Amino acid sequence: MTLAADDRRFHDLPPATQTAVERRDRLFGWLIASPSLALLFLVILFPVFWALYTSVHDYTLIAPNFDTFNGLDNYVKAVGDPEFRHTLWLTAFFVAAVVLLEFALGFLVALMLNTVERFKSVYYAILLCPLLMNPVIVGLIWRMFLHPSLGIVNYLLSTIGIAPVNWLGSTKVALWTVVMVDIWHQVSFMIVLLLAGLSALPREPYEAARVDGASALRSFWHITLPLMLPVIAVTLLIRLIFAVKTYDLVYIMTRGGPGVATDLVSYFIYRTAFVGLNIGEASAMSAILLVIILALTAWLHRYMRSLT
Repeated sequence: MTLAADDRRFHDLPPATQTAVERRDRLFGWLIASPSLALLFLVILFPVFWALYTSVHDYTLIAPNFDTFNGLDNYVKAVGDPEFRHTLWLTAFFVAAVVLLEFALGFLVALMLNTVERFKSVYYAILLCPLLMNPVIVGLIWRMFLHPSLGIVNYLLSTIGIAPVNWLGSTKVALWTVVMVDIWHQVSFMIVLLLAGLSALPREPYEAARVDGASALRSFWHITLPLMLPVIAVTLLIRLIFAVKTYDLVYIMTRGGPGVATDLVSYFIYRTAFVGLNIGEASAMSAILLVIILALTAWLHRYMRSLT
C-alpha cells in the first residue's frame, strides 16, 4: 500500500519535478554501483585493454616496453604460425568431445535422477564432489592413477588380462585421456544444471500427455526437450567457454605432450608468453581466441533461440 501511495504521489508531481526526481534516482543508482563497476573494470576490462594494447607492440620479456609499434604484425604471425593453427584445431576437437559427451552423459543422469524421490540430497552431494575439487588437484590425482607402471588404473586392467596402457605418453591415447579426466571432473556441472531445469518443469503438460496415451519417449521428445531448450542453451554456452580455456589439466598432466598431442591453445599461448618470452604475439593469440569464443557464443545463442 505504501509503494502504491508513493507511486500516486510521484505522478501527481509537476513534470519538471518528476524529471528532477528521476535524475536524482539515476545518479544515486550510479553512485551505489560505482564500486562494483570500478572493481569490474580493474579485474576484467583493464587486462583485456592491456592485452589488446600489447598485441600491437613488440613487447617481450627481454625488452618489456612499448617503444616499437608494429600494428597487426603479431596477428599476421599468429595466423601464419602452423603450430598455432594446429592448437586451434586440437582445441576445437577437444571442446566438441568434452561438451557433447558431458552433455549426453549429464542429461541421461539428470533424467534418471529426476525420477528419484528418496536420498536425492545424498546423490547431489556425491555428484558435487568432483566439481568442488580444484583442477590442479584433479590433474595430480589422475596423473598418479594413470601412471604406466604404478597407477591403479593399469593394475585393475591387469587383473582382467589387459596389457598396461601408457595413458599420458602415447600420442594416440593422451588427448582422449585428458578428455576422460575432464568429463569426470566437469560432468557434475551439466548434471546439476540440467537436473535443476528438469525439476522446474510444469507437471500439467505431462498429465495431459498421459491422459492422451503418449509414451514416455514421445513425452520426452515433444514436451521435455522443447521446454528444456533455454536451460540446455545456457549450460552449453557456459561449458563451451570454460572448455576452450582448459589449461590446468594439460599443464599438470601432460605439459602439451607427448610432442604436441595435447597442446591446447591456452597452454600454447602460455608457452609463447613465458617460455618464448613473446608477450606481444601471445596477446595477439589471446585476442584471436577471444574473437573465436565470442563468435561461437553468438552463433550458439542465436541457433538455440531459433529453436524456441
